[in-house]
Amino acid sequence: MTTLTLAGAAYSIATSGYSKPTIKFSKRASPPLHAALAEATNTSSSSNNKNAVVPIKLGLTSSSSSSSIDRTDEMQAEAKALARAVNATIYSPEMLYTRYGSSPFKVLKRAFKILSGIGLFGFRVWVDQLQGKSDERRRLRAVQLRSVLTRLGPTFVKVGQGLSTRPDICPPEYLEELSELQDAIPTFPDDEALSCIERELGLPLESIYSSMSVTPIAAASLGQVYKAQLKYSGQIVAVKVQRPGIEETIGLDFYLIRGVGHLINKYVSIVTSDVVALIDEFASRVYQELNYVQEGQNAKRFRNLYADKADVLVPDIFWDYTGVKVLTMEWVEGVKLSEQDAIERQGLNVLDLVNAGIQCSLRQLLEYGFFHADPHPGNLLATPDGKLAFLDFGMMSETPENARSAIIGHVVHLVNRDYEAMARDYYALDFVSPDVDVSPIVPALENFFDNALNATVSELNFKTIVDGLGAVLYEYPFNVPPYYALILRSLTVLEGLALYADPNFKVLAASYPYFAKRLLTDPNPYLRDALIELLFKDGRFRWNRLENLLVQGKRDKDFSANDALQPVLKLLLGPDGEQLRALVIRESVRVSEAVIFGTMIDTYNSIPGPLKNLFFNNNVAGPTVLSDSEQKGLMELRAQVIRIWGLLSSSKSFDPSMLQPLLQVLQEPEAQNLGRRVFGGITQRFAARLLQQYLRAPTSPTSTS
Repeated sequence: MTTLTLAGAAYSIATSGYSKPTIKFSKRASPPLHAALAEATNTSSSSNNKNAVVPIKLGLTSSSSSSSIDRTDEMQAEAKALARAVNATIYSPEMLYTRYGSSPFKVLKRAFKILSGIGLFGFRVWVDQLQGKSDERRRLRAVQLRSVLTRLGPTFVKVGQGLSTRPDICPPEYLEELSELQDAIPTFPDDEALSCIERELGLPLESIYSSMSVTPIAAASLGQVYKAQLKYSGQIVAVKVQRPGIEETIGLDFYLIRGVGHLINKYVSIVTSDVVALIDEFASRVYQELNYVQEGQNAKRFRNLYADKADVLVPDIFWDYTGVKVLTMEWVEGVKLSEQDAIERQGLNVLDLVNAGIQCSLRQLLEYGFFHADPHPGNLLATPDGKLAFLDFGMMSETPENARSAIIGHVVHLVNRDYEAMARDYYALDFVSPDVDVSPIVPALENFFDNALNATVSELNFKTIVDGLGAVLYEYPFNVPPYYALILRSLTVLEGLALYADPNFKVLAASYPYFAKRLLTDPNPYLRDALIELLFKDGRFRWNRLENLLVQGKRDKDFSANDALQPVLKLLLGPDGEQLRALVIRESVRVSEAVIFGTMIDTYNSIPGPLKNLFFNNNVAGPTVLSDSEQKGLMELRAQVIRIWGLLSSSKSFDPSMLQPLLQVLQEPEAQNLGRRVFGGITQRFAARLLQQYLRAPTSPTSTS
């Protein structure tokens, strides 16, 4: 153990069990230069000290009364944290104009810095292209771009972080350099960080922590993180401290960017979306990110919604030690999701973790609507036990309820190449107002998807779809809502992470089992209609579609055979299901015919030759008057129905009692009427077949010479 003396204060630098040296607060007295350098005291145990820390136990205990007390304490601690955040800045355009509208010199100085940095880089790339040396100088330019973005500050660092996860956009040299923006962001002085902690929490550090890392463990665009040990419990925590002056820097950037947005809205006609609205949405999210109490609440909500899965981990928040500029949360050991070699050395599979992230993201976007809008590699960790840990909950967003079902339906319509339905989806997605005619977009959608995506679901690429839809939307009066831009960001980042592990990975292929499960089991009217559109076409039931949905749906871990098709059954027997009932009656007759005549054909084929001659009067056509093509069609239909039943009955969740609700429904008058209509149709069809069989002339085998 090494002793470090700093301004007369003694510290023990302990490296055991830590990735970086740790400050242990000394027990011998020393004149405090800074609260972080003060002696350790027992003030937290003294009831007379106004700065005493009241421990908050976050875990469950064996006693229900203790658990109740713990929850009460946590709620009180959270309430105090909210009180500390009462004066946090809330974004608004008016706030920006008030702060920067009367400071033209400050605005011009910042604008010149941005334009000179990015403009010089662009000029160098242009010269490389003119000289034919783009490949040769690509590494140098990548280093320069990282340096430019870093110098320009957090707003532009976030842009670089997004690009670092897109191997299909940036060359490998740029990816490698921009990925360092996740961790290699310059730190700010530790004294400022430690002062910020004390100022925000109103407590001396020695009353909170028994030890703390000497230098930051990581530095992000908005703050930096220290590793510490809580004094009252000994638990290891991550302490995130906000950069000084960050709000001023970001505010000025958004003031300038918003001005550019106004110019784009006014003069760039090809951009039909409201760029200023998109900027305001993004700025609002960033300002929420600056409020660490809000981030703590986001983490708590996210944990309650999504950490119920065995493969997802969300850290706890320690509210007593959280304020607007300081966040204390549970420490998570892990490896960044982009570090494939390090993950595989732990015996883990990167694609398994990516799939866990995709499934969790689908639940975020399409079930509860509360989603992580910034899942870059620094915010996703692979833990040693194979869990996917989500970190940094500053940038979150919500998907409107009506849009969640519309997105699922849109994917289904895309897979089904139903472009008219896809165009109508844009009403529910709030892309167009109800008075806009979307019929002109149908040929454009058809042209793009039929030519560019002539592929199966497993071959669809999310970025290709986004780019293609973007090109289509630019030509029509669409207004992309702000939440949708964040959804695209979230999904493209996930696809970028997947492409690190497998260049051929397709997010839509990995997502489709979830969509199939939701389509089969969700009673939402929009999804119920989408399922009917998918299964019925031109008065015929498409059994191959149902089989494919079941095959895909069973790949989702939460698929339940007991829930499959129940929404359709309810609609079928409901007051609005007459048109569907007519289709079902027709299809039921067809299936019954396939089963009956298919069984007859199988039985006939199993009879020895002499008996066939005896019973069927030398008729080589067998017991039916069906043509070869009719027989083939019925046999294929029967086989498909049998396979579908096998998919349902082989499900782990299959329970014969699932039919009980069906039997109860069949006792209702409407169901009994439906059954009589089906039985009548089967009887008529079968009688007609038998009459044909009876009246036909016997045929003899054709002789060959």
